[in-house]
Amino acid sequence: MRLLRGDYDRVTVYDDDPVARARAWLDQGARLIHVVDLDAARGRPRDHATLERLASGGIAYQLGGGIRSASDALDAMDAGAERVVVGSAFTSGGGAADAIVGAVGADRVVAAIDVRDGRAVGSGWLDAGAALTTTIERVMHSGVRRALVTGIERDGTLEGPDVELLASVRAAAPELRLIASGGVGTLDDLKRLASGPVDVEAAIVGRALYEGRFGLPEAIATLAGRRTPGDPPDGSTSEGASL
Repeated sequence: MRLLRGDYDRVTVYDDDPVARARAWLDQGARLIHVVDLDAARGRPRDHATLERLASGGIAYQLGGGIRSASDALDAMDAGAERVVVGSAFTSGGGAADAIVGAVGADRVVAAIDVRDGRAVGSGWLDAGAALTTTIERVMHSGVRRALVTGIERDGTLEGPDVELLASVRAAAPELRLIASGGVGTLDDLKRLASGPVDVEAAIVGRALYEGRFGLPEAIATLAGRRTPGDPPDGSTSEGASL
């Protein structure tokens, strides 16, 4: 399912079997599936059954939504996640982010920098958040060097990625490896990410794939800078799709 601009009252369900969908995307060339547990993001029980099915099916995935403590992160790893996506621990401050990094390692943590009205927000995008610069400083201090950057007002809209936001994060933290998220609706959007002024490691694509705006092999080839959609992905390709 997908939210529109982070609104939990505007949810679209595209597929009732996320594991089968994830397998199909991996078969089409995705290296990693971005999974968000929307219930856990709002403080509700985590969907352990689906995570166990993903792991038992050999699905490589990173998990976001409700990862707010070292225990949450370790549980995600036990459920088969390769990386955890952490937002609230960075926006709220305190020692939670450092505890998560200490528990699973900085290379297995992706900082979620989710921005609305110039502020990085957490708690399922429902809190007041913190200043973007403050959040970036906390990420850098933690030792995490990969960030998933989302312009919430673009998320689920297919109106194009927030390149200005990506550029501002890049300017503040040149060392961060950026994953672009939110707004991708066309292959031209991916071309902007691949050839634009902001160097991104990967892109998260969800609604555009579900609605058939383009195919995943085309998307991977576009981000990789190749012309042939069937070419195997290399290290500069899209990480994959979003559940």
